[in-house]
Amino acid sequence: MLKVLLLEDSQNTIVTLEKEIKKTFDNIEVLVARTYKEALKNILKHGEDINLALLKHNILHRSDATLLDVLDVNNIKSIIICHDIENIPTDLVFEQDSVIDCIIQYDELEIKNIVNAASRFLKNIHKNILIVEDSKIQLSVLTKILEKMNLNVTAAHDGLEALEIIKNSDKKFELILTDYNMPNMDGMELTLKIRAKYDKDEVGIIILSSNNEPEISVQFLKMGANDFINKPYNETEVLTRINSNLDLIELFTKTKDMANRDFLTGAYNRRYFFETSNLILKKSRRDKSKIALAMIDIDKFKNINDTYGHDVGDKVICDVVNVLKNHLRASDLMARFGGEEFCVMLDNISHEDTIKTFEKIRKSFEENIIKTQEYTISCTVSIGIYYGMDEELDKMLKISDQGLYYCKENGRNQIKIST
Repeated sequence: MLKVLLLEDSQNTIVTLEKEIKKTFDNIEVLVARTYKEALKNILKHGEDINLALLKHNILHRSDATLLDVLDVNNIKSIIICHDIENIPTDLVFEQDSVIDCIIQYDELEIKNIVNAASRFLKNIHKNILIVEDSKIQLSVLTKILEKMNLNVTAAHDGLEALEIIKNSDKKFELILTDYNMPNMDGMELTLKIRAKYDKDEVGIIILSSNNEPEISVQFLKMGANDFINKPYNETEVLTRINSNLDLIELFTKTKDMANRDFLTGAYNRRYFFETSNLILKKSRRDKSKIALAMIDIDKFKNINDTYGHDVGDKVICDVVNVLKNHLRASDLMARFGGEEFCVMLDNISHEDTIKTFEKIRKSFEENIIKTQEYTISCTVSIGIYYGMDEELDKMLKISDQGLYYCKENGRNQIKIST
């Protein structure tokens, strides 16, 4: 669970901030401190388990400056919240390695800016950045800035090394920051090679250059770069541009994810299933492993809609997703095909485990109770399964669909596996 230390003496701000932070993250605990001493107790108790500190600056007087030192020793980064721009303690805020940002809060509207800054920092732990820079000094400066932002940094010293890292690394790089002038392969050629494989909405590219000619930046942008930063680095500019580009990549990802999801259940939709299942089949063929492809249908679903109404029917459909998630691996593909029908693909699974898995799923539905404000109902499912490997996905789907039809015609609430 994430932990955020909040040093704040205004009860209204505490309530609002705590509410907004918890709205952004499901797995977060806000440790509230109204004084320096309370903050220190929380740091001593939780130590490095605290992921971020939000500190009101007028509680952080010079006599209490040691609090930032304690945060620094415990490797805890902090955001300073200021209510008066003229009294910002610049000697504390900008000279302490533990301080990553300072936000001016004139009124309650700025709460959103504080939450956004905290959210970005906490999310950055899962973000991977590749820096391509042949200068050790410049690399060190940039790495320090990015690590202060909670980002995971990987370094390459030229374009060729960068391409090898991208090809062989298990990491997914959200952003690539590349120098322009480098030996072996410069930033322009590297940009072209990356863009041949990845679009702008998949990987962002920021060019780093001391060349002040405007046509250079324009040329890079035409070749597919997302942004351009001039050397020497201004830390505030670097922070702003990187955060903006990460936000944009995240927005692209969310938009694509929404397009791939079923609106009602949040499960993947039919289109996404066909796009992704072919990748799974390709991997399974290469590994010479078997897959299980199952069609799952709610028994007598029309009766549920007719008896209880479509709102209850929608709840039953959503409950199917919850039950399936409880029994499937994170790597398994599950999609709503339409209506009350779902399709599941499991790779690298034995015939025996396939039967066990889907029998558990069937039994879970049989025992599952769905409660609404007015009704308590239950439902069963029929499951047709194809097990093996075939060159044609359509053939596998047809066989699993035939198995589903067999279940429906022979009493429902059962599984039928075919090869």
